Amino acid sequence: MKTKIFTGAATAIATPFSDTGVDYESFGRHIEMQIENGINALVVCGTTGEASTMPDEEHLAVIKFAIDKVAGRVPVICGTGSNDTVHGTALSIAAEKLGADAVLLVSPYYNKSSQEGLYRHFKIIAESIKIPVILYNVPTRTGVNIAPATIARLAELPNIVAVKECNLAQMAEVRRLVPEDFSIYSGNDDQVPYNLVMGGSGVISVLSNIAPKYTVEMVKKFFDGDVEGCRKMQLDALPLCNALFSDVNPIPIKAALKLMGYCNGKLRLPLVEISEKNLELLKTEMTKFGLI
Repeated sequence: MKTKIFTGAATAIATPFSDTGVDYESFGRHIEMQIENGINALVVCGTTGEASTMPDEEHLAVIKFAIDKVAGRVPVICGTGSNDTVHGTALSIAAEKLGADAVLLVSPYYNKSSQEGLYRHFKIIAESIKIPVILYNVPTRTGVNIAPATIARLAELPNIVAVKECNLAQMAEVRRLVPEDFSIYSGNDDQVPYNLVMGGSGVISVLSNIAPKYTVEMVKKFFDGDVEGCRKMQLDALPLCNALFSDVNPIPIKAALKLMGYCNGKLRLPLVEISEKNLELLKTEMTKFGLI
């Protein structure tokens, strides 16, 4: 049996920055808010966490802080992927030593590897550690898709236990090919029920940065048998989800967290602050949702 890291909703948590580095005080408050509101797991140093702008020392310091702060209350999944296999391996080994519950490995970007190259890349990293691995398929960002057959092949490795799938078009085929105990998590906040109907285990969410209780409840309704309730919650959240993706993630979610007092909204170049038009849209939808 493969390890089930979590069922429900995990937050792809944003990293608050200061002028000199990471704002750990704000990060700690945000982590506590997530746990108090029942989040099922946390993903640190992923896309939303702006890990691509972090030097390795800072990247690992953020992972260590999160693991220490959470103190075992929920699983901490750490983004350690890279387009360089050696680099991804080193980050994954370091995260395991720091106490990560699992790692999240994005497909290699820019290189545009073949499917065989993807298989060897993930296999080498997975075999360098003992903790579970979640594959992360987000072709709109990386320029490469992990094909369902490749995911199924990788699922044969004992500690590759799940995929964060952002390619809706292939979600059903992935479910058909992988073992029943292999977890599929939606990477899209606007497509959660579809993933669950297809046999998924939940969502790795941006929305839950600001609405953790709501996101957890939406998934829980499905597993409690209230499919209609889950569907309604998804539809009710769509305008807010659209506002949160009115610009490149994590630009809007950091603006939302600033509005709620959980960070100062700073981003690292090449990301820039949200436009006035999109900020007004975000404020409107957050107000309707009762968040501000």
